[in-house]
Amino acid sequence: MKFKLTTILLILTISFGSAQVKKWTLEECVVYAVENNITVAQFELDLENAKIDKSDALGNFLPTLNGSTTLSSNTGFSINPTNNLPTNTTQNNLNAGLSTNVNLFNGLRNRHRMNRAKLNAIANQYRLDDLKDDIRLNVANAYLQVLSNKEALKVARAQYDVTEQDLKRTKELVDSGVVPKGDLLEIEATAAGQEQQIVNSEALVQISKIGLAQLLQITDYANFDTSDEAFEVPVSEILNNSPNSIFAKALEFRNDIKLSKSNVELAERDLQISKGALLPTLTGFANYGTRYSDVAQIPVAGLPAGSPPEFFTPSFVDQLWIFDGVSYGVQLNVPIFTGFSTKNNIKRSQIAVERAKLQLEQDKLDLENVINQAYTDVTTFYKAYEAAEKTLEARRLAYEYSKERFDVGLMNSFDFSQAQSRVDNAEADVVRTKYDYIFRLKILEFYFGLPISLD
Repeated sequence: MKFKLTTILLILTISFGSAQVKKWTLEECVVYAVENNITVAQFELDLENAKIDKSDALGNFLPTLNGSTTLSSNTGFSINPTNNLPTNTTQNNLNAGLSTNVNLFNGLRNRHRMNRAKLNAIANQYRLDDLKDDIRLNVANAYLQVLSNKEALKVARAQYDVTEQDLKRTKELVDSGVVPKGDLLEIEATAAGQEQQIVNSEALVQISKIGLAQLLQITDYANFDTSDEAFEVPVSEILNNSPNSIFAKALEFRNDIKLSKSNVELAERDLQISKGALLPTLTGFANYGTRYSDVAQIPVAGLPAGSPPEFFTPSFVDQLWIFDGVSYGVQLNVPIFTGFSTKNNIKRSQIAVERAKLQLEQDKLDLENVINQAYTDVTTFYKAYEAAEKTLEARRLAYEYSKERFDVGLMNSFDFSQAQSRVDNAEADVVRTKYDYIFRLKILEFYFGLPISLD
């Protein structure tokens, strides 16, 4: 009874643990990787910074407003700020004011900075989208690698099952004296080699799953697995388009090309900003100020002629109105000589424009090369896959013929093992060429604007 209870608990534990393993589809992996990638999060923060830069550029068009106040106390000889007469008493003074400045003209640099900030936000969005594209391709490659290794493992196990049957049949033939015992040893060596291949294949499956999990920022490797769906070679009409037409379409939507074009426009805006430093700037300003002093003395008006002057100290509120004032005006600054700094900045900006244009052309060339290579790879790997299937079919027929001869003692175990080995290699080639073709096909479709999918 105790043994049965332990067995039941063990089965339940295994079942519960297995239930925790999520089977991820390709679409789920792609979405999760994009949403949880650390670099994506960093680029999103850069995009937020770019949006803040737009707010800064907008603020350059608005006037500034600053308030100030000063409270001071003087003991000993000083000048009374209300009548400019010397005094030797302790006095407490309060000064307050408001000032505003507005840029009326600065060589159109504010406008160019605003346009640059808008372009920079767009460029950062393209940069983020381009990173997501790269992640999608990397995840698809890693996912297909897992599927390829899993299928190779299934093939290895199926081959071992066939060898076990051959081993059982060979034992019977040895016992009946049809074939020598050396043939049995040869089959046993083949089975041992296949067992080693199974172990290696299992390790490759686990390593590829860990690599995919790391792309997804998942560390629970034990409970991570891909879907067990079997994917056949997809039907695609992408090869009905020429490489030039695929390239022309890619130029319209590829985010790396859009980013390069934006970088050219950003460099041109920087050039306009640096040229603006050659022009004069015109700034408007206005200031309002008032003050209070506890030793303020104001002459009394309306006294008879010839009478000595009399003074009174107005209240705090009265002084704020009596001693307030406004100043306003414009200021013109004309750059005459800046030590070659403005001229050199313009030259640097011109070089940056040319560099950005060259980078755009280089990115176009790189994209065209990648598309042409992908197009050639799709054609080549599909032919390789078809050839591998034909080879496998021929190897299987040859193996069946060899087995018939081996069963009646007309073929030795070494030649029979070689026939089995050729079948094993042919099946491995089918798996390899199949997933090589699928991945190259998905790359080509991706550059044509089709989403990554194994449907």
